[in-house]
Amino acid sequence: MLTKRIIPCLDIKNGRTVKGVNFVDLRDAGDPVELAKQYADMGADELVFLDISATLEARATTLDMVLHVAEQVNIPFTVGGGISSVEHVDALLHCGADKVSINSSAVKRPELVNELADKFGSQCVVVAIDAKEVNGNWKVHLAGGSIPTDIDLFEWAKEVEQRGAGEILFTSMNHDGTKNGFANEALAKLSTLLNIPIIASGGAGNVQHFVDTFKDGKADAALAASVFHFGEIPIPELKKELKKHNIEVRL
Repeated sequence: MLTKRIIPCLDIKNGRTVKGVNFVDLRDAGDPVELAKQYADMGADELVFLDISATLEARATTLDMVLHVAEQVNIPFTVGGGISSVEHVDALLHCGADKVSINSSAVKRPELVNELADKFGSQCVVVAIDAKEVNGNWKVHLAGGSIPTDIDLFEWAKEVEQRGAGEILFTSMNHDGTKNGFANEALAKLSTLLNIPIIASGGAGNVQHFVDTFKDGKADAALAASVFHFGEIPIPELKKELKKHNIEVRL
């Protein structure tokens, strides 16, 4: 049985971590390398870095950061944010990223998924989907959730799987930031529909939410930010609890 993965997500701007992370013993909470090492030591299975600085100038800084993270951290990590070309992905993977995450760029030009999968392999292509439930229908949203579309979440997820995505990172805009639990019904539906792993994102507030998303939501991995960054849910304790609920995790 494949183990379920716990994935902290770090927002990066100009090569620095944002969303004030308050690990007590960190020399520099804005240093992604320092944080990544800390998370790896705590037992995180993977990391996701989301580059929210939209400028081209920031790209070189991000590549530099990826290089340093890859040198010092032994768990897989994904980089996302503003990726829209084969060349950009090539540079990120070359610097040591294990996977890349694409979102709006895939919606705008779906062939990008095929191009990346063909060139680098499905295993390093994560398609992130931000969706919101409106009147019972899950619709894809772009630009960090600010632009609604008419695209159906489930149809789009199926399409990107067929185009070669290796994994789906699904964030529910209805649940994100609420700390009331993940969108388990939609997650379970995605899990039934697709044959690739689904990462649950949006809504983590306590340990039970992780138990529920693995059991009810059938998620393969769970991603969260603030509950980890602010030490509200220490990863070693979380994993012990999951184990108690007969959920297979790497301890």
